[in-house]
Amino acid sequence: MSTKKNMKVGEIDIVIFEKNKQDFISLTDMARYRDPARSDYIIQNWLRTRNAIEFCGIWEQVNNPGFKSIDFDGFKTQAGSNSFVLTPLKWIKATEAIGIQVKKGRYGGGVFAHKDIAFEFGSWLSPEFKLYLIREFQRLKEEESSRLNQEWNFQRHLAKVNYRIHTDAIKENLIPATLNRKQINFVYASEADLLNMALYGMTAGEWRVANRNEKGNIRDHSTMEQLIVLSNLESLNAVLIDQRISASERLEQLNGIAIVQMKSLLKIHQPENKVEEDSPEYSRAS
Repeated sequence: MSTKKNMKVGEIDIVIFEKNKQDFISLTDMARYRDPARSDYIIQNWLRTRNAIEFCGIWEQVNNPGFKSIDFDGFKTQAGSNSFVLTPLKWIKATEAIGIQVKKGRYGGGVFAHKDIAFEFGSWLSPEFKLYLIREFQRLKEEESSRLNQEWNFQRHLAKVNYRIHTDAIKENLIPATLNRKQINFVYASEADLLNMALYGMTAGEWRVANRNEKGNIRDHSTMEQLIVLSNLESLNAVLIDQRISASERLEQLNGIAIVQMKSLLKIHQPENKVEEDSPEYSRAS
């Protein structure tokens, strides 16, 4: 999964790609702060320095089990000599590095680096530039966090509204007038667990046993996609209850619907199988 975002640092527009929940910032865009016409040269000039090689190498050793340390040591030995040249592609191919990636494409292509490495590159460009870069990056992440939290709260609220529709259907169709309060609560809990089984594959009690150290309940730890499907299941279950369909049949139907809807929602965030010429794919090819 990869998503594209933009931020502006001074007069420079900088592209960010989020891939597997990691942010990669365009070094190509950042380099335009120093020289708009020679961004590739600026990146190479930085990468060939000993400090840059050591920083990138240490980052890879911490984050990349497949990193080739022997080739890394070779680059360290050569760093500083006048004849030494190191391009991002050469670094990637020789060491199997993942912190710096080259993105091909007609639009938006260039050299990208994990935010840790990008901030280090920013220091080399200008301490002032790095400061503004970090501030803008933090502002962007705070906005994203606030938006996602609002969306999650909305979906949680929607699930609660649908739950009221759901419980009304239970009250009207499944609860005989002679039941006492304890028996009535048992019916409500049973229907809630029917939805839990359909969506999560376990009851609320089973979740608590498996997650003794977690606060809240199974639904408080739901993803956005799960909350959306839960809202749908509550409405659908109310309809099925009105139709006098048995609990076992409802569970089977709701489980099938939950699987289809979850696959559909998760597919939205998956990259396309077909890679277009200007698609946002990261490439190690030359």
